[in-house]
Amino acid sequence: MPSRKKTAMFASAFFTCVCSFVMICVVLATQHWMSSEVRFSRTNSSIIVSLTYGLFSGTCGQFVDAGLYVPEKTFQVADNLGNTKAKSTITAIIVILVLGLLTSLLSSGFTCTNAVSNPYQTFLGPIGVYTWNSLCGIFILISMILFPVNVEGNGLSTELARGCFSLLQTHIKSAHTYGYSYWIMLLIIFLNISSIIIIYFYDHARYSKKKEQERPIENAPKDVILF
Repeated sequence: MPSRKKTAMFASAFFTCVCSFVMICVVLATQHWMSSEVRFSRTNSSIIVSLTYGLFSGTCGQFVDAGLYVPEKTFQVADNLGNTKAKSTITAIIVILVLGLLTSLLSSGFTCTNAVSNPYQTFLGPIGVYTWNSLCGIFILISMILFPVNVEGNGLSTELARGCFSLLQTHIKSAHTYGYSYWIMLLIIFLNISSIIIIYFYDHARYSKKKEQERPIENAPKDVILF
């Protein structure tokens, strides 16, 4: 059975890994990644399309300068994008987040195993926890980078607006606000770093204690050497 200190440390890391797993599920499930207002020109007037969307679905509404308002309607992101570069990037983000979900699940399993037992294989110990948490953090960071690139570089909001309302003409400008579903990914990265730090302190303390027990005989007291 593991010591109380090991159980406490790995149980703490297990809690952070489970929280990371839950947060990734929230990120995938919610549609508050982006809120955009996209302005288009039309003869003698302009149109503003208001969008709120995530990776799978969203809502859009239309405002016209003359005072006409088209009520919000829901849409599917994949259907509105068609076969475009923006759709490919969204698909890549979803795949990367799913990989992050799997690595977070593996990290939870490793920390739980170490909290209740002493596995013999080296990779099942701290090294495995470092590996899976690092990979999860990297996947989340890549997703955080790809999404703004898709919005700014591939005109994601503009493409979705055109998918909602087909009669839109020349795009003038866009204003974007990132929602909580996007910023939650910062919390996920923090949770992964926390797990690594917790296990590092435990592993470092164990290593220091082991080295102290194995110190050379010349460092031992003289009376012990004489004996």
